[in-house]
Amino acid sequence: MSNPLVQAFFVGRAVAEVLSEKLEFAVTDALSELGKWDAELREQMREFTEEVIERANRASEAAGATSTSSVYSGTSSGPVDTQATIDDLRAEIATLRTELHRYRNQSNANQ
Repeated sequence: MSNPLVQAFFVGRAVAEVLSEKLEFAVTDALSELGKWDAELREQMREFTEEVIERANRASEAAGATSTSSVYSGTSSGPVDTQATIDDLRAEIATLRTELHRYRNQSNANQ
């Protein structure tokens, strides 16, 4: 009688081990894909920022406002910190979303 119980225990244990391994691989793969996506997104954002700054500089030069510094940097000393610029833009977006949410709530309350 103990033989089927022992066998059931080992089968259950093996099932738990296999499920644990499969879950581990799934989580690892998901985190890997998330890391790849994040890296690609950062690269695309960097390229986008460079293109915007390049176009702004070209437009500024075409308009006759020749300057040795880039249009976006605001100062003539040192290059633009891209991550700081992205962080500033994200903060502005968050502020705008908050204000938009307040506006919508006020508009809905008045109706």
